[in-house]
Amino acid sequence: MVDCKCIIFDCDGVLVDSETISARVFQKMAKELGIDLDFESAVEQFAGTSMKENLQFIEENIEGELPVNFEKEFRERTYEAFKTDLKPVKGIRNFIEKLTIPFCVASSGPVEKIRLNLSLVHLLDSFENKIYSSYDIDSWKPEPGIFLYAAKKMGFAPEECVVIEDSASGIRAALTGGFKVFALANKRKKKRFEQLGAIAIESIKELEKLT
Repeated sequence: MVDCKCIIFDCDGVLVDSETISARVFQKMAKELGIDLDFESAVEQFAGTSMKENLQFIEENIEGELPVNFEKEFRERTYEAFKTDLKPVKGIRNFIEKLTIPFCVASSGPVEKIRLNLSLVHLLDSFENKIYSSYDIDSWKPEPGIFLYAAKKMGFAPEECVVIEDSASGIRAALTGGFKVFALANKRKKKRFEQLGAIAIESIKELEKLT
């Protein structure tokens, strides 16, 4: 049993299964600019990384500058795709319903995106008034700021919290901040996440020891 008084969830890839949807949109928009990636490569490149890193990758691999409205158009396309394709991560709703300790969500995404995603999978009520965004504090993973901010708002020290992540940048952010980290990982990423210092798990069901 992990000594945990508060759980801090990442959003994309932990609460909502949005990473592959976003990667598909990035893949299509990158192709429109001359970057031809297969879907597996797109997921590897774009899933679990920051918007800044993804925009930088695309700009470095095209001729000329990135269109000024690229990020805005990406947001619009993904929001539309989320409305029809977004699903909760398998097992997450049941896990949250069993929780007897405080929990919140801390994400690099804008608050409106977090709220939209959670509402689409009927999880928003569980996180009302417990949503923390990097945009609120102007600090993005792998900086630890968003997790430190969330813990403080929830009234706990980092060592009293567990962070649930699914990306290398998120893992680094949480570990730097002094948090214990459980990382959702497929077999390909599991070893890498363990090397970073996270406890790698393959399903939400493995988190039941926290409840």
